[in-house]
Amino acid sequence: MSRDAIWTVPNILTIIRILLTPAFVMAYISENFNFAWILFAIAGLTDALDGFLARIWDQRTQLGAMLDPLADKVLLVTSFLCLALKGWIPPWFTVLVVSRDVIIVGGLAVLHFWGIEVRSRIKPIWISKFTTAAQIFLVIFVMIQRSFGLDFPLIQLFMVGVTGVVTVISGIAYVRRGFELFSEESGGQ
Repeated sequence: MSRDAIWTVPNILTIIRILLTPAFVMAYISENFNFAWILFAIAGLTDALDGFLARIWDQRTQLGAMLDPLADKVLLVTSFLCLALKGWIPPWFTVLVVSRDVIIVGGLAVLHFWGIEVRSRIKPIWISKFTTAAQIFLVIFVMIQRSFGLDFPLIQLFMVGVTGVVTVISGIAYVRRGFELFSEESGGQ
């Protein structure tokens, strides 16, 4: 792959999202919550923008296909851990979000270990995109509440519930697809 094919605008936005994660954590740890949620929001916007630009400019790359979900998982898992450690979201919810991502990544590793080509056969599904968006909005909502001293427990509870349900549904969809691939490769045995 040529150097130009790697350094596309969508890939650069994805790399920026990865680099914003430690900056978010540092702002969060130093309790500069206004700056932390702004960094997180910018990172969230790069998630929407990189995929959009890759499609309209026809700049989809193998690097981008690997980095984009990695950037999402690094940012979201880190932010959920930060929020749970402060007690701002339920610990069970963080365990759910992190477990889903670990199961998906672990499943992909197992499929790869068994010699099953997954890159071209597993595509992001709409429920997964919705899950990522819901998780991003939830983190921003919680951070804004804390930054401005607001308290909307019923809205937050609703958002946690919806996000939890779509997290489970998307996790099940990916696990199911993984089993289908394994079954296809092993001849349905």
